[in-house]
Amino acid sequence: MQQLGITPIAPEPKMPAKPSTAPLSAFERGVAALTQYKTRTGSVTVPRGHVERLEDGTEVRLGVWRSNMRSRRDSLPDTRRQLLTDLGLFD
Repeated sequence: MQQLGITPIAPEPKMPAKPSTAPLSAFERGVAALTQYKTRTGSVTVPRGHVERLEDGTEVRLGVWRSNMRSRRDSLPDTRRQLLTDLGLFD
């Protein structure tokens, strides 16, 4: 092709991967809400009736979620328990 004076077209650069649009699980939404709340207030002590609005507009009943996670602490998988411990929810 180059003998004819035709240059091959370079392949188009790959587009960066789009962020996942998969819906978050209830646990993931709760962790996101707790992280946002902790960043804003400096605490993970949440009033039971508190509702946290995530950046995407999702509302999480954070006070109820936190209470549920604390009561289910012993039955949570180790990875989830460790994540919540790292956030300061568990001692």
